[in-house]
Amino acid sequence: MDKEDKPYIKPEQTFPETTIKAFVLGAILSAGLAAANSYLGLFAGLTVSASIPAAVISMAVLKLFRKSNILENNIVQTAASAGESLAAGVIFTFPALVLMGYWSGFSYLETALIALAGGVLGVLFTIPLRKALIVEQKLTFPEGVATSEVLKSGSEGGKAIKFLMIGGLAGAFVKLSESGLKIWDAVFQKASFAGEKAYMYFGMNLSPALISVGYIVGLKISMLVFAGGVISWWIAIPIYLAINGNPEGIDAVTLGGNIWSSQIRFLGVGAMVVGGLWALLSLRGAIGSALNAGLAALKNKGNVVKPLRTEMDTPMQWVIMGIGIMVVPIFIIYLREIEQIPISGLMAIIMVIAGFLFASVAGYMAGLVGSSNNPISGVTIATILSSSLILLALLGTGSEKGPAAAILIGSVVACAAAIAGDNMQDLKAGHVLGATPQKQQIMQMVGVIAAAFAMPLILDLLYQAYGFGPATPEKPNSLAAPQATLMQSVAVGVFGGGLPWTMVFIGMGLGVFIIILDQIQAARKSAWRFPVLAVAVGLYLPFQLDSAIMLGGVIAFLVERYQRRKQLPDPAHAQVAKQNSERTGLLFASGLITGEALIGIALALPIIYFERDDFMAIMDKTLGSEPGLIVILAICIFLYRVATKAYAKE
Repeated sequence: MDKEDKPYIKPEQTFPETTIKAFVLGAILSAGLAAANSYLGLFAGLTVSASIPAAVISMAVLKLFRKSNILENNIVQTAASAGESLAAGVIFTFPALVLMGYWSGFSYLETALIALAGGVLGVLFTIPLRKALIVEQKLTFPEGVATSEVLKSGSEGGKAIKFLMIGGLAGAFVKLSESGLKIWDAVFQKASFAGEKAYMYFGMNLSPALISVGYIVGLKISMLVFAGGVISWWIAIPIYLAINGNPEGIDAVTLGGNIWSSQIRFLGVGAMVVGGLWALLSLRGAIGSALNAGLAALKNKGNVVKPLRTEMDTPMQWVIMGIGIMVVPIFIIYLREIEQIPISGLMAIIMVIAGFLFASVAGYMAGLVGSSNNPISGVTIATILSSSLILLALLGTGSEKGPAAAILIGSVVACAAAIAGDNMQDLKAGHVLGATPQKQQIMQMVGVIAAAFAMPLILDLLYQAYGFGPATPEKPNSLAAPQATLMQSVAVGVFGGGLPWTMVFIGMGLGVFIIILDQIQAARKSAWRFPVLAVAVGLYLPFQLDSAIMLGGVIAFLVERYQRRKQLPDPAHAQVAKQNSERTGLLFASGLITGEALIGIALALPIIYFERDDFMAIMDKTLGSEPGLIVILAICIFLYRVATKAYAKE
């Protein structure tokens, strides 16, 4: 039996898991982390797993009580991490309805119900997957294993949370100085024309959160994201200008942004579609295994043999019943929006089929590369594109409701897929620790409910304060919402004929080429792989975000190189030192993300009240981007020192 098959808490041992304080703390943390990840995702187009920060906060809070245990800590982080995952599904799709003008704002009840139904379906879809992917296939689930290790070292919770708090203060300081006090600009960028047709550009967003994202995902993924930016900005835009010429009267920075926004980013759409379909094709065996496991569980529902506590899932008949119940409100919302019973019924059927398939994809990908690298964007774009084409055949071109219908299908699928990946990570952590799966599945529902009813308020607050989509004179600090903008472009483009299909097809070809390279690397058993969705993310993100993420990946590489140079002679001792270093760096980086996001949300309320975003400005004009660049470099150095010092202490 493998070491990981021996749970930390034995099946015959019982500890209080679903306590009242666990319910309350899990729900509060879920809503809070949903807010932080909403801001990050709308700003940067990427989200990160919150399981480890949630575990550390849980340990710190539960230590204040006389009685607590490791399984109770695990239950709290299970609920808490659901918030950041549901936020990803919501922010990638719902803002598209506002951007296309279909919604004028975020209806509280409608937004909450769609998010709730999608999240609950995500939990239900993964229940039959747990045994297939965690127990039988034994996938890695890196963040789940890391979370279990953090919880095992719960005695260090008091020291560990210090780094989370320091990072939070640093992230808050930078965001307050840049967006509140207006001391420096948020972006460092330079562009120029070299001759009549050549074009050169470099930019970097001065955001600690983006650097932290790169640090968390590591150098390999960061390099692939950056490679996507290089293809878009250093290759595709110059080629486009060489073919179409350089219009006069537009500065280099503005021109590059216009070309990227209207044409080049659709390379990412094509690559995303291919990546999503490839992920689905790659998982056909796992999906078949999950379906067989689910059907076997349903057939054996009358079996009197009681499973071990650590293998006790929610009964399959409850799962089927829950899926049926969740389809009803989704159908009603579709009917209310589309006002056609046959089309609404078809939408509900497409949603259930796509939801289960892509929840399987997300769960499997979480096992391979973690929740932070989950292809939610890819599967959502694939869903919206295929749904748009089906609805186009039924409704015809020029339909006003067609694009919204496709987005509504995609929104439920995105929420289900996001929650599925997170749920599998949490179940893996529970598998290692010896938790009760059924109780974890209940707490995942608690986290989904808390986040679903908080999300409409968060979205409306951010929309009113900052706006979504490209910056305008009225909304200069608009949150880019990259995924939602792409979803809108795809859905509207299919029905209105405005989609630059040439760029989409080139992106598809590029995606196929990257997949071939990845398969060659797989055949060579190389550690360097080329997941197509990572490159696709870089293709459709602004270069300034790609470069900041790359900087974080470089810091992670330098920390790893330090660990190799200072390798300890005792392997066990070296492993402890490495885990300590990784945990410390991860917590500091998570703090940077959380601090920046919370200040961004806190500034939203007074921005709405004063109806301007410079109400706290302490000078008439910023000092430019250079002071911010210096501060960011100082934070990078500190992040490196924090992680390496934690290793050196061992």
